[in-house]
Order: sequence, then C-alpha cells, then structure tokens
Amino acid sequence: MQVTETLSEGLKRELKVVIPATDLASRLESYLDDLKSKVRINGFRPGKVPTAHLKRLYGRQAMAEILNTMIQETSQKAIEDRSERPALQPDIDLPDDEAEAILDGSADLAFKISYDLLPEFEVVDFSGIEIERPVVEISDAGVMEQVEAIAANNRPFESKGEGAVAEAGDRVTMSYLGKIDGEPFEGGADENGQLVLGSGQFIPGFEDGILGMKAGEEKVITVKFPDDYPAPHLAGKEATFDIVLKDVAAPGELKLDDDFAKSLGLESLDQLKDIVRGQIESQFGALTRQRVKRQLLDKLDEVYSFDLPGKLLETEFQNIWNQVEMDMQRSGKTFEDEGTTEEAARSDYRKIAERRVRLGLVLSEIGEKNNIQVTDEEVQRALYDRVRQFPGQERQVFEFYKSNPQALASLRAPIYEEKVVDYILELAKVTDKTVTKEELEKLAAEDEDEATAG
Repeated sequence: MQVTETLSEGLKRELKVVIPATDLASRLESYLDDLKSKVRINGFRPGKVPTAHLKRLYGRQAMAEILNTMIQETSQKAIEDRSERPALQPDIDLPDDEAEAILDGSADLAFKISYDLLPEFEVVDFSGIEIERPVVEISDAGVMEQVEAIAANNRPFESKGEGAVAEAGDRVTMSYLGKIDGEPFEGGADENGQLVLGSGQFIPGFEDGILGMKAGEEKVITVKFPDDYPAPHLAGKEATFDIVLKDVAAPGELKLDDDFAKSLGLESLDQLKDIVRGQIESQFGALTRQRVKRQLLDKLDEVYSFDLPGKLLETEFQNIWNQVEMDMQRSGKTFEDEGTTEEAARSDYRKIAERRVRLGLVLSEIGEKNNIQVTDEEVQRALYDRVRQFPGQERQVFEFYKSNPQALASLRAPIYEEKVVDYILELAKVTDKTVTKEELEKLAAEDEDEATAG
C-alpha cells in the first residue's frame, strides 16, 4: 500500500492510496482457495474444483468483496499511521472509469480519502471560571399559594338549575360550533365543553358573550382571533360561534383541610404541602440549572476560539436551517415578516451552528480527557422516559431505539453533556445569589431568547 498526502490545508486532509494489482490478485487467490473447500459444483468432487473455473464463476463477485474490505482496512490504517483524529467518517472517492479494470484485476486500486481533523486545543483551568447561581427561597406563603391554586382547580360546582343566569365565577356547560365565513373550522366544536367564566381560557370576547345567558338558551356570538394566535389559519380571523348553554353551576365552598387532601388521594393537607414544595423546588431547580448552564457555556464560548471541521459545521448548519424553513412554512411567514432577509438569517444561524459545534467539541474533549462515561443504566432510564411519552406505542418506540444505534446515541448525548457540565461546575467558582421567583423566571426567559438567537 502506498499513501500520499495530496492536501493539507487547515483541518482538511486528503490522501491518495494505491494498492497494487498484484496485492489484489494475491487476496483473490487466497479467497478462491478458501472457497474451493466450501463450494459445491456439479461435476467436481469437493475441494477439487479448478481455481480457474472458480475465478470464472465467482471472480468478479469475490473481487468486489475484497475491494470493499481492503478500502475499509487500508483507509483506517492510513489514518492510524498518521496518528490523526477525523471529525467524521472519512469520504472515499473511487474513480468510476477504472472500476471495471480493477474488478478484472488488470489495474491497481487507487482511491482518495478526504476528511477533516478534530482541532487541537488546551483545556482551560476551570477554577478561573466564575458562575452566579440564582436561588429562590421557597416560603410557606408561596407553597400555600400553589395549594390554593390546586384547590381552585378542584373547586366543587353545583348546578343553579334551568333558566339560571351565567355570572362571573360560574362554570358553564355548553355545546358550541365555530364558523369562519359560514364554514365550520377544525377544532372549533364541542358538545359538552366546560368553562369557568373569568378564567380567560378561551379567546378574548368569548366569555363576554356567555355572561348573562341563561341555562337552556341558544345564542350566536361573534369574536376575533388574536393576530398572534398559534394557528396561522385562524390568526386575525373573525369567527361566529353557535352556542347552546346546557347548564350553569355556581362555585361551592373551598376548604383547605385534610378532607380536601384526601379527595386528591393523599393522607393529609401537610402531605399535599410537602408535595407542592417538592414540585416548586424541582421547577425552580430546573430554571436555576438552565441559568447556570447558560452562563457556563457563555464563559467557555469566550475562552475557546479555534478552526472548526468544515463538514461537521455544515451538517450542523443544515440541521438548523432545515428546522428554520419548516417552522416558517408552518407559520406561513417570510423572512421579511421577521424584519430580515434570507441572506442575513443564514449568516445569523451559521453563527449559531459555529457556537454549537465549538462547544460540542470542547465538552467532548473535556469528557474524554477526564474519562467521563455514560452508563448503560443511565441510557436505559432515558429510553424508558422516552417510551413513556408515547402511550399506546411503547413497544414500537422501544424497538425503534433498540434497533437504531444512531437514535440510541441521541439519548446518550444529552446525558453525557450534563455530566461534563457537572464536572466543570464542581471545579468552577459558583456562588449563590438569592432572587425572587419573578427575577428567576425573567432570567430564564432571557436565556431562552439568547439561546434562540445563538
């Protein structure tokens, strides 16, 4: 095997590999000798089939298998001998015009290997990284506020009877049929819909049309969907609703006691409070984690600057851009609607791709150098969590991931990233700062906006 470097430019590498036809012939001869003892051909005793006859029957098929094997072996060895680390699987370029001659054994096997190297960089001293961790102190009053909200959602209602007038705070049961330009639209109908007047669950103006109606009354109300309504085909449209008010129920007395907790399947009000406190801690803990991780990634992005593997970057950019195009198509908006152009948007999203690839390489290098591993048990838990998201399709989802290594790797990657982040945070200087619930939510919203913007 002869290996010649034909390109060395930044992280790009290209090698030309030549395997003499004599080496291929030697491989073919060994292959046919082995085949001789296995093949059964009429007119010949086992093991006595002439090699020339085997070559006529199986030569090209055998050579194709040999070529495939040798290309894999030699390309891997060529890179290993250079002690290089490709960012992705190398591309193999085999000239089509020589394929027939190579298969016939009359030409050398010559092909090109092209790949990008992983960049080399030093891992920084994490003790110099300073992170401020926002922490919300959970008060008893905050817990009770959530308990009261739960109670409000489970408040008993009692029918006010035929002819009762619907007032603010009442729960109405109704059938309704929504129409635009006289035609019913998808999702605009219900036979026994319930609505607590004053909850703001329906579009603006809907509840106002219900107030003052009597149980048993029919009415047509006209409302307008908000311009920013999530469903593009309804946004900004005027609609009518044919309403039949079936029942009006008044809110019952709300008692926060052990009996209320027992109605929820719990033992006592104190147990409900403990559960609510745990839920609030989990919610705020997730927001705190999001904020801390964003700060850490920003710090790493400031520290590291190096060339990126072109193919890896292009793959990430295309994944992002495909999602952008799908979102815009689904929303029916254009780049001009967003106050930009396609060219400017491409530039912005390429910067996002660059950040993601750079940080991904940094975290991967840190994890590798510090022997951070993801256990099979951790992947299994992630798989079960994923399966539970598809009730009724658990077996199909489970089999999909088990039979698809790439899909399974997509479960492993975020676990690995979080473990690397935890490792860095243990070494970084992290200080706690007490904040209010509103302040933490504002910080989290800002992080979400920055993540979307890059």
